[in-house]
Amino acid sequence: MRATGVLAAAVTTVLAAGLVACHGGSPSSSPGGTPQSTGSIVVFAAASLKSAFTEIGGRFKTDNPGSGVEFEFAGSSALATQLTQGATADVFASADTAQMATVANAGLLAGNPANFASNTLVIVTAPGNPRHVGAFADLAKPGLSVVVCQQPVPCGAATHRIEDSTGVHLNPVSEEPSVTDVLNKVTSGQADAALVYRTDAMSAAGKVSTVSFPQASTAVNVYPIAVLKKAPRPEPAQKFVDLVTSDAGRQILVRFGFAQP
Repeated sequence: MRATGVLAAAVTTVLAAGLVACHGGSPSSSPGGTPQSTGSIVVFAAASLKSAFTEIGGRFKTDNPGSGVEFEFAGSSALATQLTQGATADVFASADTAQMATVANAGLLAGNPANFASNTLVIVTAPGNPRHVGAFADLAKPGLSVVVCQQPVPCGAATHRIEDSTGVHLNPVSEEPSVTDVLNKVTSGQADAALVYRTDAMSAAGKVSTVSFPQASTAVNVYPIAVLKKAPRPEPAQKFVDLVTSDAGRQILVRFGFAQP
C-alpha cells in the first residue's frame, strides 16, 4: 500500500510538471512578432494618436482591472501593411479611412469600423517663425527646407490633396514615414518648416510655432477604429473601442486637439 501510494504521488508530480511545461509562464508572441503579455490587448494605432491613446489606455486599465493594453504606434500605412502581411493585433486605429479600407478589404475586420475623431494639417516652424512662413504657398519658396509625410501615410495623402486643390506643389527635402518623424525634423533644427497635424503641433508647444492655413479644411482626415477578426482577446478589445468612442474617450481626444469625426 505504501509503495503504491509513493508511485501514485510520483505519477501526479510528473503529470503536473508536464502541464506546467505545456502552458509555460512567459509572454507569448504573435506571428507578426508583436509581444502579447498575459491579460493585455494589442492596439495598432496611428502615430498621431500616441499622447491621447496613452491616456485612454490608462483609463482602460483602471476601468478593467486585470486587463492591460500594449500599443504599437506608427504610420497608418505601415501598420496596415503589417496586418495584411500576417501581424496579429486586437484593435486597429487609423489616421484615415483609406488605410482602414485596406485592412477591411483584406477581410481582417470583425465588424464595421467606427469613426471617432478628425484631424487637420498645420504648418510648424522653429519658434518665432524666423523664416516668416505665413501661408501654404510660402512652403514652395526657394531656399526653404520643408519636410512632409510620405504619400501612403495619411498626413502625406492629405498634403497631396492640398497641393492638388491649390496648385501649389512642394519640393520637400525629406518625406518621412510618420508624422512624428516629420515633427522631429523641425524640433531638432533639421528643417525650416513642416506639415503636421494640429494635435502634433499642440504636443510640441514651446518647441515650434504653428501657422494655420484655410486650405487645410479641404483635406481633413477622419480616424476610424475597429476590432480585428483574429483578435486574440476580442472582448476586452471591444471594450477598448467602446471607451475610445464614448463621451469619456472623446473628451480626452478633444483635450489633445482632435475634432469630432
